[in-house]
Amino acid sequence: MQWQGESVRKVTGGRRRPAQGKRRFEVGLAPADTHLGEARAKIIRTTGGNTKVRSMRANYANVANLTNGETKKVKIETVEENGANPNYVRRSLLTKGAIVRTEIGRARIMSRPGQDGIINAVLLE
Repeated sequence: MQWQGESVRKVTGGRRRPAQGKRRFEVGLAPADTHLGEARAKIIRTTGGNTKVRSMRANYANVANLTNGETKKVKIETVEENGANPNYVRRSLLTKGAIVRTEIGRARIMSRPGQDGIINAVLLE
């Protein structure tokens, strides 16, 4: 993973040699890159022995209809828009804020599939 710490160079251009390497709590993890497909999840250990569920693939979402207050589990057909990155649409990646087409209409993903392990969305139409 990338360092994401101090720069190797000082402001003057000289080289800064770190006194220690990267510690375990400073190491980042690869992004989940949740995409459309048969449901698959991975359990990750986090700080303090807690766990996160990483959704690697998903094809269903819990879609809430705010007009009548109903929530349904519906199948995701395609990813239509993603403000995070236009390439995510081509790769069918599911992230927070992505707009997907479902069986009952367009919906915006409100949860973080790579962190929560579930897809919650709100119906747009």
